[in-house]
Amino acid sequence: MRHLLTLLEFAPHEVEDLLRISRDFKTRFLAGEVYTPLFPGRVLLLYFEKHSTRTRLSLTAAAAQLGMQAVYTTPNELQLARGETVADTMRVVSRYAAAVAARVYKHETLDEMARHSSIPVINALSDRHHPLQALADALTLWERSGRLHNLKVAFVGDVSNNVATSLAIIGAKLGWEVRLVGPKQLWNQKLVDELAEDLAKTGARIYFTDSINDVAGVDGVYTDVWVSMGFEKEAEERRKMLRPYQVNSRVMDIAGKKAVFLHCLPAHRGEEVTDDVIDGPQSAVWDQAENRMHTAKAVLAYLLKTR
Repeated sequence: MRHLLTLLEFAPHEVEDLLRISRDFKTRFLAGEVYTPLFPGRVLLLYFEKHSTRTRLSLTAAAAQLGMQAVYTTPNELQLARGETVADTMRVVSRYAAAVAARVYKHETLDEMARHSSIPVINALSDRHHPLQALADALTLWERSGRLHNLKVAFVGDVSNNVATSLAIIGAKLGWEVRLVGPKQLWNQKLVDELAEDLAKTGARIYFTDSINDVAGVDGVYTDVWVSMGFEKEAEERRKMLRPYQVNSRVMDIAGKKAVFLHCLPAHRGEEVTDDVIDGPQSAVWDQAENRMHTAKAVLAYLLKTR
């Protein structure tokens, strides 16, 4: 049984396969090609503990294009709200659905779901990882740069969050240089240690820096909100700490004209990014959002065909 929980469980060539499948799906979609649905009549359960726009809609659209029916639910709509265990829930869900995409507060919930599931479990976001986003990021950079390997990307701001972590992981798989640009108190050196095997295989380089000038010469400048869901109590402290890492026109000038701007969205305009950047000519955020749908199709096709 294959799951997609972190991308760490996928070999570099498997990540490449997912991206090539994604690109093929997108090419056919944009050409208006009508293809035979791969999984007619099968069900994708969307289990969401957190609000969502792109993740929920991209997975729903992806399922529909593959001939599947997406069923959306929250904990309060299931017996989980009345004390049924995750284990018992997954034993039942596995009899109804072909796959589960779960958006959860704690990554441990996904691990528990996978342990008791006989169908693929897909991480639709947790506090530690966001692999579906990372796949869309990689597809976007491939389209914009013309290269899948040997890219240089700077993630600016909260370098400890789930999006930064997943960007580092996919960068390690694809041989990128990922510069994690943010305050030292948010550095997670253990992440680099976890990626040592992939770094050795692919020649990738992942490192932390607190200098905004280290965005110079990159192919992409990436940021995310400073206050993620679940960190609201630390909001003012985080804003003060991360204010020097706002992505604005000065930062993009340092990065250079070839650099695209990336953001997983939703954006807090005027905080981590200014309007002139997110709406400017270097912005790739809307392609990035669209690519969530195509990479979701690839993940579903890959996991369900390898069962």
